[in-house]
Amino acid sequence: MSLRVIGPRNMTSIDQAAAVKWPDVPACYGWLSLDRRGRWRLKGETVSHAGLIGFINLHYAPDDAGNWIFSNGPQAVYVALDYTPLVLRLQAGGGLGAHTGAAAGAATAAYLDDEGNALLETALGIGLLDDRDLADFLGACLDGRGMPATDEALLSAISGDANLFWRGIPLQRIRRGDVAHRFGFRPEPSP
Repeated sequence: MSLRVIGPRNMTSIDQAAAVKWPDVPACYGWLSLDRRGRWRLKGETVSHAGLIGFINLHYAPDDAGNWIFSNGPQAVYVALDYTPLVLRLQAGGGLGAHTGAAAGAATAAYLDDEGNALLETALGIGLLDDRDLADFLGACLDGRGMPATDEALLSAISGDANLFWRGIPLQRIRRGDVAHRFGFRPEPSP
């Protein structure tokens, strides 16, 4: 299994030596999830221990099948996703950061889904914009004339009927039900 880590140290390869040393450790499903604000949940309870959060962030990566996994030594812990595998925040100075602490780089595409969620495509992959940043995101949207987008234009953008831009990037419409397939991830991994 090949994994690429999306953590504070950016993308690196996970050493698979532990998997060779203990080859019969079963994979774990249904224990760990990522909510829409980038919080880890263990059996439904929010993880609050900073050390554990940092450890999960450091060892969180996709596999070749589109599952997102926390690599706990030799054990693959498959992560259930409330929406996307990354949750992004707007950073001071205009950057984007992932819930893992990694710098996400500049957005290459921006989307509004049919529920009014903002999604951004970055070098790390697709991420849901944390809802606490949604007002700033929408406030930065401009129409084709460079004027601030009106509430009516933003509502039209959800239907795909508006010509709006965020930081110069065309704001595209996407159906929430199409996001996982389009961006190649599995929100509910199973054996």
